[in-house]
Amino acid sequence: MGEAGSVVTDERIPVVPGFARRMAPGGAGSTPKDAGKALRQRVPRSSHDSLVLSASRPDAVRAVEESNRGRVPELAPLRVGRMAASPFAFLRGAAGLMAHDLVGTPVTGEGAQICGDAHAANFGLYGDARGRLVIDLNDFDETVVGPWEWDIKRLATSLVLAGREAGADEETCRRGARDAAGAYRRTMRLLSKLSALDAWNAIADEELVSHADARDLMGTLERVSEKARKNTSARFAAKSTETVDGGDEGGMAQRRFVDAPPVLRRVPDGEAAAVAAALGEYVRTLSEDRLPLLARYAIHDVAFRVVGTGSVGTRSYVVLLLDHRGEALVLQVKEARASALLPFVGAAGFETPVVEHEGRRVVLGQKRMQVVSDNLLGWTTVDGRPYQVRQFRNRKGSVDAAALPADQIDDYARMTGALLARAHAHSVDPRFVAGYCGKNEDLDDAVAAFAVAYADRTEADHAELVTAVRNGRIAAELGV
Repeated sequence: MGEAGSVVTDERIPVVPGFARRMAPGGAGSTPKDAGKALRQRVPRSSHDSLVLSASRPDAVRAVEESNRGRVPELAPLRVGRMAASPFAFLRGAAGLMAHDLVGTPVTGEGAQICGDAHAANFGLYGDARGRLVIDLNDFDETVVGPWEWDIKRLATSLVLAGREAGADEETCRRGARDAAGAYRRTMRLLSKLSALDAWNAIADEELVSHADARDLMGTLERVSEKARKNTSARFAAKSTETVDGGDEGGMAQRRFVDAPPVLRRVPDGEAAAVAAALGEYVRTLSEDRLPLLARYAIHDVAFRVVGTGSVGTRSYVVLLLDHRGEALVLQVKEARASALLPFVGAAGFETPVVEHEGRRVVLGQKRMQVVSDNLLGWTTVDGRPYQVRQFRNRKGSVDAAALPADQIDDYARMTGALLARAHAHSVDPRFVAGYCGKNEDLDDAVAAFAVAYADRTEADHAELVTAVRNGRIAAELGV
């Protein structure tokens, strides 16, 4: 035992890799909050209003054509048509182009697991393992370790564009962008004051609405929730499949998907067999406690199903599983392409990772950002291509940001900004970000100014694409 009043260091306990270094009570040293504050001198918060486009920036049409490479060729016109629908739709399909432009903007240099495509339509409701609804980010195709600021700026820009599409005035649109950044900043500050465990497990539930001061959104969320509860695999299967025969004595009726072009189509037997066989690899990526559940289902059919705006053209399948009662579970087997942000995070000063499997990248990135994830999330390989696997229609629902009344845009902005902060806080210390963002509104104002400027740029890009479609420079399937 040491002398009275002395500090005793227990040398029996080593410093273990992966854990924080112990500090004696009252010990000196810079805290994460101090480090964040100090960084304001090198990267002023007001500097985040900067948008300087490089001379090497591709025009809108070339950017779309480059992003279509490697996708299913016959679906390229459908993707172009969906991006041509509005400036907001163009932004949704142009994550790579925006990353190209963000390389020249200020970054703190502190990395986080970022969504990479954190626009306003990529937040939504989904069911947890017990069927309760959770609201969070729900698209991770582009996820990568990179600048946390990029996600905020993409979200803020999307809110300006969604607001304009909804017919809101310019001040409302700017306020939405500003409120998203403000909610992000305040949420990081709140998380920085919690214990590490409480901050980690902070779940986005009904308390989020109160925290984000989004009460005007309650009616919309309740309507979306009601629809989401009905949006299940069983409901999709009931609408999208047919009974082929009555089954053998004591057996189960055979069911299969029904063609519904251009969104859903049956595939040749060999293609279906390859997808079904790949589920063996998928099962090995799951936690062992999930295996008895899947063992109670049999694979009945596989179909190709076209996915959303940014992902149109990627290979995506739905697999019909039936249990002993004929109840359906549908899995989505979706191609995982390299993140559109990957070429640009290195240019922004971040390490370019070696990705061993793109499906694994997406799944682990998703699990790293969400508090509650799909309990059947995994990955596999089909014909040499990487895929992610997840439940299809597990009570999913979303708010159409481009159709919100003007008085709800700022509420939705604050809610999504808070959600984004919670997601980032799993990989970047909230004390650091809170220290950098501070108490005043310098960052909020700068992000809003950037968002308006980039929304204007996106509108110009969209107009360029629409002109190219009209002139026949690029093929588009409109209105689908």
